[in-house]
Amino acid sequence: MAPLYQIRADYDAGTIVVYQAYTPAIAEAALSAGRFVAPFAFHRMTWIKPSFLWLMHRSNWARKPGQERVLAVRMTRQGWEEALSQAVLTTADAAAVARASVHVQWDPERSSRGAALNHYSIQVGIGRDLIRTYADDWIVGLTDLTPQVRKAAALTQAGHAAKARQLLPAERVYPLPRTLEDLLFR
Repeated sequence: MAPLYQIRADYDAGTIVVYQAYTPAIAEAALSAGRFVAPFAFHRMTWIKPSFLWLMHRSNWARKPGQERVLAVRMTRQGWEEALSQAVLTTADAAAVARASVHVQWDPERSSRGAALNHYSIQVGIGRDLIRTYADDWIVGLTDLTPQVRKAAALTQAGHAAKARQLLPAERVYPLPRTLEDLLFR
């Protein structure tokens, strides 16, 4: 049984993949530029998720209006951990949450069919104070996963869950420094 709170992600020695879903206009502009550019909103919080299946639940497998394109955002682990070091849990005191540059919330992890599981997945909100740093310094690559998402959704709906799972990114437990564990898992 998985621990109640645990970050699972696709990562390597220097980077971690987080997922976001956008309108076609935002995704196409970002993919063309190789980074987020207008019409991406730099004046509001953006939420990143290392759990692919949680984003599939949130975006309804890229079918929800405004979330038709799914991007894999490869960012530096240094940037990821910097963001987490500035995080305040959304369950904290309202004044602390309002002042925070980064918000963290834990939501039930999801199965490939969208069912809530009995452990939680992290969502990280990068606030407007850090959004340019996220977009310009921490991101090292963007990949459009929309065709893969649509194929996996179609396979799942057709009853071919095992084939669909082969299209999902491999995620494993992300090792956090002890100081971040203490901050995030209380």
